[in-house]
Amino acid sequence: MSETASRVATSATEHVPYFPMDRNEGCPFDPPPGIRALVTEKPLARVRIWDDSTPWLITGHAEQRALLADPRISVDDRLPGYPHWNAGMASSIDQRPRMLVNSDPPEHGRFRRMLTYPFTAKRVEAMRSSIQTITDRLLDEMLAGPRPADLVAALALPLPSLMISDLLGVPYDDHEFFQRHAAVGIDKNATPDQQREGNMSLMAYLTQLIEAKTADPADDLASELANRVRAGELSMPEASIMGVSVLIAGHETSANMIGLGTLALLEHPDQLALLRDTEDPKVVADAVEELLRYLAIIHGGQRRVATADIEIGGEVIRGGEGVIMDYSAANWDPAVFAEPERLNLHRPARQHHAFGFGVHQCVGQQLARVELQVVFPTLLRRLPTLSLATTIDEIEFKHDKLAYGVHALPVTW
Repeated sequence: MSETASRVATSATEHVPYFPMDRNEGCPFDPPPGIRALVTEKPLARVRIWDDSTPWLITGHAEQRALLADPRISVDDRLPGYPHWNAGMASSIDQRPRMLVNSDPPEHGRFRRMLTYPFTAKRVEAMRSSIQTITDRLLDEMLAGPRPADLVAALALPLPSLMISDLLGVPYDDHEFFQRHAAVGIDKNATPDQQREGNMSLMAYLTQLIEAKTADPADDLASELANRVRAGELSMPEASIMGVSVLIAGHETSANMIGLGTLALLEHPDQLALLRDTEDPKVVADAVEELLRYLAIIHGGQRRVATADIEIGGEVIRGGEGVIMDYSAANWDPAVFAEPERLNLHRPARQHHAFGFGVHQCVGQQLARVELQVVFPTLLRRLPTLSLATTIDEIEFKHDKLAYGVHALPVTW
C-alpha cells in the first residue's frame, strides 16, 4: 500500500468508535450513551475492537432479529473474520471442540437436542419447589448472620450455583473451584495463558466427572452425557465442553441478574413495592421479563460472522465480516419499548433479547426465569425493610466482565 493510500485508510477508521463502550458514570443500569445513540441513528455501524478489526455492531431490535434468523450469519469462531471477545478467546480456538455455542445448523441441532430434556418448561417447573426451599434456607442463614450482609455471597451466587450443580451432577463442595475458573472465562481482560489454564482446568474436571458417572450413573446431566459418549453420539471432549458451558452459563448469568436486579429494585422503590406486595404469578412473571429487558447483563455483545453478503438496513455486510449483536441496545430500542430508560414492571417486555433470538436462543432460559420468579418476591417479602448498606456510587460494577453485574451488594434490613 502506498503512503497516500495508507493515510487515507487510517483516516477512514480513525473515527470508528471502540467497542465495548464505557457506561455513563452515575447511570449504572443504562447502556453506554454511544450505544443508545446508535440504536436510533445508525442501527448498523462499524466499531473497532481489541485486535483493531472493525466488525459491524448491530443495535436495532428489528435488525438483530433479522440477522439472528438469517442462516448466512454464523457462530463458527474458527471462520476468518470472526470478532473474538479478546486475545484469550482467539488463542484458545483449538482447545474448544464443536459445541452448542460455536456450531451452526444442522450440527447445532444435534447438540441442542441433547440439552433439551433437562431444560424443558415442565422439568424446570418441577424444580420450582426446590428453588423455593434453597432460597428460604439461604435467607435463613443470612438473617441469622451479621448485618450488613453481602447479598451476592449470601444469595445471588449460591442459589444458581446450587441449582446448576444439582442439575449437572457436580458436587457443590467444588463450587469455589468452578466459580473461580468461570470468572476467568468471562473476564474480558484475561490473558491467553489465563484463558488457557481456565479452559483446561474445567475441561479436565468435567472429563473426570463424566467418567465417574459412566461407572456410577445418577439422574443428572453428567450421567446423560456419559451415556451419549458410551453410545458414540459424543466424543469425550464434546461432552466435557458441553458440561463446562452449562456450568458457567447456568450460574454466572442468574447470579448477576439477582444481584443487579436487587440493586435496581432498591433504586426504584415504587417498583420494588409492586413486586413485594403482589401474589399474582403473572405480575411476578411480567416483572421478571421487564428486569431482564432493563438490565440485559450480556453487555459485551454476542459475536457472529457473515458467510455471504447480506443487504440490510441500507448497508451491505460482506461475507467474512464480523458482526456483534448488542442485546442491551435492542432491549432499549424505543421503537419497540416506549420510554426504555424507565423500569416499568407492568410493561409487556417479552420481546426482549436478554436470552438472544433464533436457533441460538439460550437453552437454559426457563431455569433462569423460574429462579428469578422465586428469588425476588421471596427476598422482598421476607425482608420488607431491605435497604442498601452503602451508596450506589460505592458499588463496584463488573465493567471488566462479559456478564455485567455487581461484585458485592452490601444490604441491611
